[in-house]
Amino acid sequence: MTHASQSSSYTFFATCAKSLESLLEDELRQLNAQDIRQTVAGVYFSGDLLTAYRAVMFSRMANRIIVILAEQPAADANELYQAADSVDWQQHMRASDGFSIVASGSTPQLRHTQFIAQRVKDAIVDQFRADGLQRPDVVKQDPDIRIHAVIKKNRVLLGIELAKGSLHRRGYRLEQGDAPMKETLAAALLTRANWPSLSQTDQPVIFDPMCGAGTLLIEAVLMAMDVAPGLLRSGGFSSWLHHNKAMIEQIQTEAEARREQGADWNGKALGSDQDLRALGMARRNAERAGVWDHIEFTSALISEASAGQAVTLLITNPPYAERLGEDAEVMELYQQLGDLIRREALGAQAAVFTARPEWGKLLGIHSDRQYALFNGQLPAKLLLFTVNEDTVYQRRKTAVDNQQITAAALDDGGQMLANRLRKNLKNLGRWARQNGITCYRVYDADIPEFAFAIDLYTDLDGQLHAHLQEYKPPATVNESDAAVRRRQTVLAVQHVFELSAHRVSIKVRERQKGKQQYQALDAEGEDIVVQEGDARLIVNLQRYLDTGLFLDHRPIRRYVHAHARDKEFLNLFCYTGSVSVQAALGGAKRTVSVDLSNTYLNWAKRNLALNRLNLRQNELVAMDCQTYLQKCQQQFDLIFLDPPTFSNSKSTENVLDIQRDHVMLIELCMQHLRPGGLLIFSTNMRRFRLDSSLADKFRVTDHSTASIDKDFQRNARIHQTWLICAR
Repeated sequence: MTHASQSSSYTFFATCAKSLESLLEDELRQLNAQDIRQTVAGVYFSGDLLTAYRAVMFSRMANRIIVILAEQPAADANELYQAADSVDWQQHMRASDGFSIVASGSTPQLRHTQFIAQRVKDAIVDQFRADGLQRPDVVKQDPDIRIHAVIKKNRVLLGIELAKGSLHRRGYRLEQGDAPMKETLAAALLTRANWPSLSQTDQPVIFDPMCGAGTLLIEAVLMAMDVAPGLLRSGGFSSWLHHNKAMIEQIQTEAEARREQGADWNGKALGSDQDLRALGMARRNAERAGVWDHIEFTSALISEASAGQAVTLLITNPPYAERLGEDAEVMELYQQLGDLIRREALGAQAAVFTARPEWGKLLGIHSDRQYALFNGQLPAKLLLFTVNEDTVYQRRKTAVDNQQITAAALDDGGQMLANRLRKNLKNLGRWARQNGITCYRVYDADIPEFAFAIDLYTDLDGQLHAHLQEYKPPATVNESDAAVRRRQTVLAVQHVFELSAHRVSIKVRERQKGKQQYQALDAEGEDIVVQEGDARLIVNLQRYLDTGLFLDHRPIRRYVHAHARDKEFLNLFCYTGSVSVQAALGGAKRTVSVDLSNTYLNWAKRNLALNRLNLRQNELVAMDCQTYLQKCQQQFDLIFLDPPTFSNSKSTENVLDIQRDHVMLIELCMQHLRPGGLLIFSTNMRRFRLDSSLADKFRVTDHSTASIDKDFQRNARIHQTWLICAR
């Protein structure tokens, strides 16, 4: 380590996360940096090494401080090599130093960062070799020297990091939850929420009711106590040869003095979370950061969390809905968070950081400021609130007021959908009640912009559940627009049917191949029991793409129930056995249900047991249906054949294509049909055409219109059905 003159001036580049540039500029200005200039994800500045070391020690926003060595033309590989070779690398690093190169940017001729790094590396090692020195080694993990090569506008900027490792790593966050927040982002949120000023008021209290691993609260206390981030880091400085040890020690002494002066901070931080595992991490992180004495952590649901005292700032980062099925659950959490803010932070400040800013309306409070930020690559917003009677929405003060809350969150499209749902409910709801139907389709892409199928299920306790399936949008539809419509649909459903979030499930509907139809979407999906005529049937609205009950087949099940008495019934591709249950309850002498999926056969077994139907009279067979028909020696009076459109299960060598194979399947079924017996053949393939040769061999009656109830008449090609018997 050499001793550069304190008066020597350098040009530096401080990197940061996108959207933190202005905050980083403010920090650098307070540290007496000169010639400050913002760019994307960073700030240029100049000054002596003392200024740069202050930035390394005290900046809460910067990720890296890079000293710039050269800026040269670099339009192609040759110019890039010459630019790297223009730096005398022996003045900055030793041959024994392990180094790495971080490359970014491109030109028309330099398109790959790996190639850019390779060319810079070649120039460096060639210099050492030319002077007869040892070749420096490239080290990927923990290098002594990290070199940056940044290409912009056909020029390359070359520099070396002053510190080892990213400055966002303070050293305390050795454990983190599922959606960790970087310390730099936490500091930015606190700064935007005016915590540096609020923390110096008399006995300030900061409260995070969804604190997770505690990063926001730990950063808040460190800021309030003026503990420099550099005091917590253990990485130290790089092996750059121009470091000044005396200046580094001077900054270290200054930081320690400021920490000692701030140690008498009289404020408090309060954290709450329902996840005990996350709270354990938070406690250990706080202990490592040295702020354990200033933070209290408690376990509580968001609906029950309480600070227990006057709050100066309530700040939190609610969880994101990472999967479709979680949207409704997280929206209900936002409603509960709004209630908590009104209860715990009235007369104070609140800040909510969200990747779903449109859900801010669910909080029920007017935001007075918003800041666009990024959480990693995810766009997000910080919503700031002054919580008082003027900013709280005027509404009924019920604990869960779905109608009032969700109505405020509906945009014009969501309101249009809500109106259509009300109209459909008035019409179909009356029909369903008159016919004793408890599960039915209430909406099927009636409005093209909202391409959803929405089904209602009422369980045996009288609780209503909504199942939403989104038809996969075409590639031309912008994903962000689709996401907004998706959330508006959930809100409209909650609003119209007065449902809490946990009784709304949502999935994307697209063509399933092979075993995809059997794959679980949510291993924890909750079973509910519904009534259909005499039958009780198990459905699950979360776990699989389909719920266990094809609602469009309701008339077919009704037909089977009415015609099964004293008959032997065969159910091929039986799914969850609901048709077999209806046949048995209709008086069938015997039923046989065949399917290749053990998952669905087990489901069928539970449906049979729920209806007190024994397995001696109601047999379940795990076998490919074509193989079963080829091996079976029995005859039946009534057969139901409802194959998938396409199947390529790994459990069988047979690949089923229903358009190609339906004649073969139907002929096999007819071989097992007793005289006077009936085959019911159904398919949901939209473009299916029944082979005309079948009508020459058998009596074929198109039963499609009669097999579609009122709730599916809008989509008359939901399935096609034929009744087939011998001539």
